[in-house]
Amino acid sequence: MKSESPQVSTPRPKYEITPGLYLSLAATVAVSVPGLYLGATNTEVSALTGTILFGIAIFGGAFILSWGAEAAQIDISESLAIAILALLAVLPEYAVDFVFTWKAAHDPAQAHYAIANMTGANRLLVGLGWPVVLLLYVIVRKRKEIILHQSQRAEIFYLGLATLYSFTIPLKGSLNLIDTVILVSIFGLYTRRIAKMPQEEPKLVGPVKIIANLSAGWRRFTTIAMFAYAGTVIFFVSEPFAESLVMMGKEFNVNEFLLVQWLAPLASESPEFIIAATWTMRGAASSAMKALISSKVNQWTLLIGTIPLVFAISGGVIRPFVLDSLQVHELVLTAAQSLFGVAVLLNLKLNRTEGTLLAVLFFAQLIVEQIRIEVTIIYLALGIFFLIAHRKSLRPTFFTGLGIKGK
Repeated sequence: MKSESPQVSTPRPKYEITPGLYLSLAATVAVSVPGLYLGATNTEVSALTGTILFGIAIFGGAFILSWGAEAAQIDISESLAIAILALLAVLPEYAVDFVFTWKAAHDPAQAHYAIANMTGANRLLVGLGWPVVLLLYVIVRKRKEIILHQSQRAEIFYLGLATLYSFTIPLKGSLNLIDTVILVSIFGLYTRRIAKMPQEEPKLVGPVKIIANLSAGWRRFTTIAMFAYAGTVIFFVSEPFAESLVMMGKEFNVNEFLLVQWLAPLASESPEFIIAATWTMRGAASSAMKALISSKVNQWTLLIGTIPLVFAISGGVIRPFVLDSLQVHELVLTAAQSLFGVAVLLNLKLNRTEGTLLAVLFFAQLIVEQIRIEVTIIYLALGIFFLIAHRKSLRPTFFTGLGIKGK
């Protein structure tokens, strides 16, 4: 009678730890402390000082959150990890936007900032994040294009679905709870679909390697502690950061709408950009793009979808979040860029011409506000052109997104 040989579990890999990793972790925590202290104690500071200190705190908190999110992938189940990480990745961005949305229920002037922050964050990911990843890949790895994995058609499908729906919002001229149900449902379907797709072992970057090397108990404790600390920072700092941005714009005669639209998202999106850049320089450009596309899906569904919900809760009454002409145009421009981005990636490639178009159009509308209508038209025209050019990819993208096995 044969006895069964005992199953030997594969030990987790041990990562090489350098003093610089400890220094990075300590420095990131340290730079967030002044902003956290000022926010928690409601200490009054000048608009410029507040913008800098609270912005740095958001920056530090976002990094700690992203490291904790990476570490969590080691210990929790795959589908739970995906569901949690999808939310955590853009939590700092949500926090700032929710502050403006909450105030908009009582002060209509704040509504401008809520839409500005949301559209700015979305356009940054596609117009700056994607081209930067491609540029690094071309320079460092000497490649002509980024080739995505077949499984990434799922992200592209749900981004396309959310993008098509987003065009209905400016047509209605408002955001309401029906939009919340539909967009949050798209996010739920997206999360459910990618939870069933094969996942790779997380590619750990930076100080998160320190946590990965800890014993299971200490690793989990440290991960929870990072989430708790980052959440505390974001909770106490988001509102004063948003207020400081607006005040600084008024004091220095700078368009506060643009400050909210670009400076706030830059602070909250920076960890994703830096991690994506690090992966790209190591040759994992496909994974870097996957992270940025996933963030775009999250923001284009959950972030915009929860605005009317937060607005209703704050106001204590169910009513639509009404959009003015500027907000309508910002949404159309963002939706048009998103359509172009989806159309470009349908064939699972991002080449230098496409990356250049994304970057040039992004910086054109950023620098010269007066040509945003023209840029919107160009985005739409290019989106239609690439949809036709990549029409053979529509069927497999549809099948992958819905989990249908095509012939």
